[in-house]
Amino acid sequence: MVITSFLFFLALFMGIGLASAAAARRTKADYYLASRSVGPMLSGLSAVATNNSGYMFIGVIGYTYAVGLASVWLMVGWIVGDFIASLIVHRRLRIATERTGEASFTAVIASWTGTRMPVWRRIAAIVTVVFLGSYAAAQIAAGGKALEGVLGWDRQTGAWIVAAMVLSYSIAGGIRASIWTDVAQSIVMIVAMAVLVAAGFLALGGVGATLAQWHTIPGFFDLTPPDLVLPGLPGLALFIIGWLFAGLSVIGQPHVMVRFMALDSPSSMAAARAWYYGFFTAFYALATAAGMLARVLIPQLADLDPEMALPTMAVHLLPPLLVGVILAGIFAATMSTADSLVLSCSAAITHDLLPIQAEHPALLKLATALVTAFALGIALMGSGSVFDLVILSWSTLAVAFGPLLLLLAFGRAVSQSRAILMMIGGIAVALLWRHLGLHNAVYEGLPGIVAGLLIGLAPSKQTKSVTSMK
Repeated sequence: MVITSFLFFLALFMGIGLASAAAARRTKADYYLASRSVGPMLSGLSAVATNNSGYMFIGVIGYTYAVGLASVWLMVGWIVGDFIASLIVHRRLRIATERTGEASFTAVIASWTGTRMPVWRRIAAIVTVVFLGSYAAAQIAAGGKALEGVLGWDRQTGAWIVAAMVLSYSIAGGIRASIWTDVAQSIVMIVAMAVLVAAGFLALGGVGATLAQWHTIPGFFDLTPPDLVLPGLPGLALFIIGWLFAGLSVIGQPHVMVRFMALDSPSSMAAARAWYYGFFTAFYALATAAGMLARVLIPQLADLDPEMALPTMAVHLLPPLLVGVILAGIFAATMSTADSLVLSCSAAITHDLLPIQAEHPALLKLATALVTAFALGIALMGSGSVFDLVILSWSTLAVAFGPLLLLLAFGRAVSQSRAILMMIGGIAVALLWRHLGLHNAVYEGLPGIVAGLLIGLAPSKQTKSVTSMK
């Protein structure tokens, strides 16, 4: 029964993705941006499904299992930072997308002020392929963990299934297929999480009994996370600010931002934002609750792999039919992000990295297949934490693109040489921060973004305003 319900949802996602091919046009702008015709509901739900990846089902729940209530600061910081970023950048990026006529995230940034920045653009494409490819590998690995936890299958089997499905419908319909399936997947994701949280509270005897059991775990209700860089309130404030920058980092994520670039009109941004943040807040709260419930229901995972908390809890609590729904929800989360990542990498290759922009549909689909194979290879070889791999990729992309995009959105022109220095300097600072082990206390994107902004704001004879071009 588990496999039956799971396969039903997989078939549903595949059918929706393949059906999108009927609306596809044989152009690069349609393959990568759906001809900028996506409505606000589809754009908002697709963006949030892409953002709420296997990181949320596997990584966040595992982190919450380990640290307890203090993980709520991740949600607060991330969503507030994400919202601030949306007020500054999203509408301006959509306007710039239409003005430049470009089909990729990095190409729009490079052409924002009317220049081309060819060297920066190729460096940006390489960064995109390497780190979005690693990010996609994390999603594929999350699918493998889910199958192992629910069905006991080898992790590599789940990785192959995710990769095969993503490749199939992405090639068929491009980003339109990704967006359509994202909407269906977002519904399955939130239903699955709500069912599991409700079952967890019932199994523990209700909310009151659950609270009592949480209080028996030493430090589980502390609002201060462990390993803060500073003690007390200053350390907590710095921790929250770090995760606020993690949310702000959404502007550096091509796979999320392309959803807003594909929006039908800049005037639809407020409606898209309402769909996005309404779903995001509800889903993140449910994921945090699920992680805390799992700590009581399956305490033995504390010495094993906390990232297996959700699939393990599903098997313990639910009948086979609903276990299949949970498994489908996890797969939905991984696929809704993996397909977006693969298509963004493909756009970087065909639109930014190659010396001649590829226009033929067969070449666009070949690039998609190659990127999928690259991500699958990393997933099959890797053994790291989904949480750590996602945060590393997320932060690197954030510091590579976020500072430059912020300056452009505020109307400040940046030369190509300055843009390259901003990217290299920001990435270097973020990676050094992680190498020194400080990322456990403060998200490495914070010092990386600040470093990039400082490089960009340093006085220069070439600095000028581009306010009139916003």
